[in-house]
Amino acid sequence: MAEWVKACAADEIDEEDVIRFDHGDRTFGVYRSPEDEYYATDGLCTHEKIHLADGLMMDNVIECPKHNGRFDYTDGSALGAPVCENLQTYLVKVEDGQVFINI
Repeated sequence: MAEWVKACAADEIDEEDVIRFDHGDRTFGVYRSPEDEYYATDGLCTHEKIHLADGLMMDNVIECPKHNGRFDYTDGSALGAPVCENLQTYLVKVEDGQVFINI
């Protein structure tokens, strides 16, 4: 059963940036878009399990720092080689300046 978990304060993420959030034995990426909206995905690249929070984010794309695989973090879709498996995405809400992920 999914539950809402506090990931961070909304102002901890700069606009057009991503942070790593660990919960239990899982890692997530929490994103703040150029439009000031928040998103969450699994935090590891589906290609070689590298932390996406170390990657480059531009517009709605996160690029893996190891082999430059790209994902659309708004829907998790894989955008090009070497990644071919989509990222899992999670619902996000912001309440009282805090970002919560439904995991």
